[in-house]
Amino acid sequence: MRRLVLSPRWIVWHVLTLGAMVTCGYLAAWQWQRAGSAMGSALNVGYGLQWPLFAVFFGVMWWRMLRMEAAKLEEEGPSAEEEAPPVPQPRPATPPDAPSPFGPRPRHVAPPAVDDDPELVAYNRMLAQLAARDPDH
Repeated sequence: MRRLVLSPRWIVWHVLTLGAMVTCGYLAAWQWQRAGSAMGSALNVGYGLQWPLFAVFFGVMWWRMLRMEAAKLEEEGPSAEEEAPPVPQPRPATPPDAPSPFGPRPRHVAPPAVDDDPELVAYNRMLAQLAARDPDH
């Protein structure tokens, strides 16, 4: 847990959370001062009560995120630093008949049949009729 709390990523989260909480505290104090002035109103009192709730929210979310990350690390087991370095595993060979979705379709693989779906056939017929009506497009 200590290693997680002192990691560079979490140090940034600590600083951001503390900064947000301190900012909310300053804004709450400012709203209370504004509420007590001649130009103050009940709206300033409401904001003065609302800013501390925001600060508590930041603290609670920081705590929840920290606990979730700690639980995730506990589930994964020992860290990579404590274990031996992983042995690279060979990638499984792709069967030669499997088409890639990122490349051209091999000639021996037929495109899916369009005539099987009556809704698709009706939709394509409607598109062809619309295209025939407007030859400019």
